[in-house]
Amino acid sequence: MRQFIVDAFTEKIFSGNPAAVCVVENFPPEDLMLNIARENNLSETAFVAKEENFYRLRWFTPAAEVDFCGHATLATAFVILTQIEKNLSVVEFETLSGKFTVERKGNLFEMNFPAYAPKKIPVTKDMQDAINAKILAAYIDRDLLMVLESAEAVEKLAPDFDKLQNLEGLIQAVTAADKNFDCVSRVFAPKLKIAEDPVTGSTHCLIAPYWSERLGKKNIIARQASERSGILQCEVLGERVKISGSAVLFAVSDLKV
Repeated sequence: MRQFIVDAFTEKIFSGNPAAVCVVENFPPEDLMLNIARENNLSETAFVAKEENFYRLRWFTPAAEVDFCGHATLATAFVILTQIEKNLSVVEFETLSGKFTVERKGNLFEMNFPAYAPKKIPVTKDMQDAINAKILAAYIDRDLLMVLESAEAVEKLAPDFDKLQNLEGLIQAVTAADKNFDCVSRVFAPKLKIAEDPVTGSTHCLIAPYWSERLGKKNIIARQASERSGILQCEVLGERVKISGSAVLFAVSDLKV
């Protein structure tokens, strides 16, 4: 089994969000895919198999299979379009969350995803206790989004991960306005055994629609302020969000399984 390690949402290695991409003829048993994800110990390991004129794509964290992952989709598209089928400019994926297309545009890979719909909910004491910062507002879809006072509050945040794990949402994110970009965020996924995810495409399907409505613009440039950091170029188009980013290849290996 050939495996690629790709840093997504970055133009240089050792930044952005690393993902493993395993190219297979047929999907291995689920317990093997999960064990490979645990062995890699990255936030996501993607498995991709070609079927006629599209690819079937699955994502695994070290804890479980998930229904949607943006940065591993970007990493997989990068592998397909630059390593496997270099003549293609567009790749189509079938996933647990439906059909996705990714188009290569120069050094960027543009992903077309379903948009989440931010539903406002009350800020609770449990949220405040978990975040250890003032929360101005909270929104929920698959993930929980909490709006903070400033970019500095986002960057300096030190959440209580045990308490964070008990909050609503598969993933918990914080965001604020940013002076150099439209917004800044950080993303945490303790329920998936990921303390902090470096750069998260899927959660920006919630973050970008929130900021698009708040700022009255469809194009959102987002910065994720993890230690590795990354930039996401988002275009909100009603029920869809286009998210673009760069990627770089870090390593290629053959797995002995």
